Amino acid sequence: MAEIEFRSLEDVEWRVDEGSDGTFAGYACRYGKKDSYGTTFHPGVFRKGVDKQDYALLFMHSPYQPVGTFRAEEKSDHLWIEGRYDDTAAGRDARVMARSGSARELSVGFVRTDLPDWKKLYELGDDERAELLENIRSARLVEVSQITARMAAVPGSKLKTVRSALGDLYEQVQAPTLDEQAAAAEEEQQADEQRMQERARRAAWLRLTTIG
Repeated sequence: MAEIEFRSLEDVEWRVDEGSDGTFAGYACRYGKKDSYGTTFHPGVFRKGVDKQDYALLFMHSPYQPVGTFRAEEKSDHLWIEGRYDDTAAGRDARVMARSGSARELSVGFVRTDLPDWKKLYELGDDERAELLENIRSARLVEVSQITARMAAVPGSKLKTVRSALGDLYEQVQAPTLDEQAAAAEEEQQADEQRMQERARRAAWLRLTTIG
């Protein structure tokens, strides 16, 4: 249960500054509201996973398109974030789209830390398993993304300064998924091992021919 999940929130309140400093702030996630996946975030869900460090604000959940940074704080009924857009073309474009309304919603990328392994989960009764899966009580925040309007999945999150997520959005920005990246890394490792074995065979052959 270590894969990254995404939830997009509609009616998220956040503010994008009117001046030139490029700051934003608002609700990245509201608690106690069932989303379109049938899951509900509960108060304190990120209490063990929110670090006092900068997180990346992404656009459409693409790890290849950061548009700013933010810090997060766990509140009683929501996750609050404050940050600043990057002074880059992508950052400036994201800010403009947040203010215009074309990309005004937010989505969180997270890893659940409240579930048992697959074997234990499988052994549970249907009702108990459903209750666990549908209620997110502990998770590690990975990122927050700004997404296009009307793509949100959780009631309760509209722009009040700027932030949102959906797994298949990686494909829409033509970025490799985590599974694709892992498969590519495994292929590269296998290729390295084959090259090492080939070098070892050549070295052994050279030793034999030298001795002969």
